Amino acid sequence: MTTFTRPPKPHYLSYRIARGEQGVLTYEPYKSHLLPHWRFRTPQIARTSAETLYQHFLSFYEQQDFVGMDMARKFIQMGMTRAKRYANYEGGRKYMYAAGEEGKESVKVKVQREKSEGHVGKEGKEEASGVFRGYWGRCREHEGYQRLKREFLKEQKEWEDLEKRKVKVKEDEVKIEDDSDDEVKIKEEEVKQPVKKKRKTKA
Repeated sequence: MTTFTRPPKPHYLSYRIARGEQGVLTYEPYKSHLLPHWRFRTPQIARTSAETLYQHFLSFYEQQDFVGMDMARKFIQMGMTRAKRYANYEGGRKYMYAAGEEGKESVKVKVQREKSEGHVGKEGKEEASGVFRGYWGRCREHEGYQRLKREFLKEQKEWEDLEKRKVKVKEDEVKIEDDSDDEVKIKEEEVKQPVKKKRKTKA
């Protein structure tokens, strides 16, 4: 298994668990590390893919890397959902675009297709989805995963609170400097003001 170097703490703690598979194809360097192992074309390919991703999941646990575990979990979950979509819709296309009207202009309207009653490869994709589902359940129930998730969220909150305090301190320092500059300007203006001479009164 290829080695993986955890990114610096600020980047590591910028990760968002989010819902389902959100962020799975954008959060680097984990995405590039795991994506080559994600496949679901046939049940056998799906088994190899799911097992490999699960081994990465366990490897990240040994490194106490929650983000890696969660990203591996997301890829496994995506294998389950994508394969299921190909089982439900021929070609994996859940939506189609139909002609519609908006005012006087014709527009394309996104419409969900009806689920397929049967097409070539449907059963294979159903089986592939089931393979990933089994591994997905193992990820979710992994006690170490649940513990590291709690610890990560706690550390992330503490880090973000600290960063907010740092920003607040900097803003206060800038405000103090600005106030000091204003005081200097006011004093300079006072010096520049001409002194009014008193008129001599006639005796």
